Amino acid sequence: MFFTEQHELIRKHARDFAEKEFTKEVLDEIENTAEFPKEIFKKMADAGFFGIKMPKELGGGGSDHRAYVIVMEEISRASGIASIYVSSPNSLMGSPFLMVGTKEQKEKYLRPMISGEKIFCFGLTEPGAGSDAGGMTTTAVEDGDDYILNGRKTFITAAPLADYAVIFAKTDMSKGTRGITSFIVDMTLPGVSCGKPEDKMGMIGCATSDIILENVRVPKSEILGKLNRGFSTAMKTLDVGRIGVASQAIGIAQAAIDESTQYAKERKQFGRPIANFQAISFMLADMETKLNAAKLLTYHAAYLKDTNQDASKAASMAKYYASEVCNEICAKAVQIHGGYGYIKEYKVEKLYRDARVLTIYEGTSQVQQMVIAAQMLK
Repeated sequence: MFFTEQHELIRKHARDFAEKEFTKEVLDEIENTAEFPKEIFKKMADAGFFGIKMPKELGGGGSDHRAYVIVMEEISRASGIASIYVSSPNSLMGSPFLMVGTKEQKEKYLRPMISGEKIFCFGLTEPGAGSDAGGMTTTAVEDGDDYILNGRKTFITAAPLADYAVIFAKTDMSKGTRGITSFIVDMTLPGVSCGKPEDKMGMIGCATSDIILENVRVPKSEILGKLNRGFSTAMKTLDVGRIGVASQAIGIAQAAIDESTQYAKERKQFGRPIANFQAISFMLADMETKLNAAKLLTYHAAYLKDTNQDASKAASMAKYYASEVCNEICAKAVQIHGGYGYIKEYKVEKLYRDARVLTIYEGTSQVQQMVIAAQMLK
């Protein structure tokens, strides 16, 4: 209903790549070292995943949001952490440049992002401003042809790996969300530093840390978008990001169902496969039904974006439902595996840990409920 023949070819391309590259040995190595293989990163870039929905004239694939969802879904099904590397240039990092970047900024920054030559991160969240992004305290003070940035960002995915960051800072403290501007910050500038990488529960293989800004001098030419319009850029970017998280969720949930179905057929108790027991088969039926509902919400949100319709509520509904359902499905997958589901040797243990962040980052489930309710009641 939502996909063309071209979309299905993209799905096959992504699935074949994921099944070939993300073997158990590779995934175990990532977990053990907390480092993502550079050679696979390059292969993902060469496969066109980092710019699947970006313009061809900038080196992208020229496809759409549905293609992005498909690639995210198939990569996430094999590796949650790999999908973060795919997501960033297509959503949180690429979208601001695509929406409000100048021609020069797109050429200078978006092109190397798509090719995998440069890594970017998205600096919005602060220690005291998570869900309340408007409560940020990072400041940018005008000084001649520059702005001087001071502040601290937290939980920034890929910060220690990044060449550049898009940093949101207050240029007018009196205007609240209407006084926020986005800046392109070179991570090698004097005064820029990263905190210690966080020791995370899941999604291991892409370092997350604070970014500290101490009198960082950023030229006015590195303002991304218009002065004091950064909050709007951030919120529009998160619409795309939420579709990306929903895509991660349906991919991870699909993997959990795949593993559970196979295990239920093979595992025997009381002389027969546990799949023959109604308690297990009904659990699988519930998982499958909810996953398919989550897929439809996600595909619909992507379709609205592709047809230039308002997708804000749809993106929040997809992110909210898919991430919550993914956690439920992964929990049931562990339950179906019994004691083995608690052991790292079995894939569902990792899926369970990776899934947990989906209801938290890029807007908690509670924030999604706020967005959905506000859209309904306006």
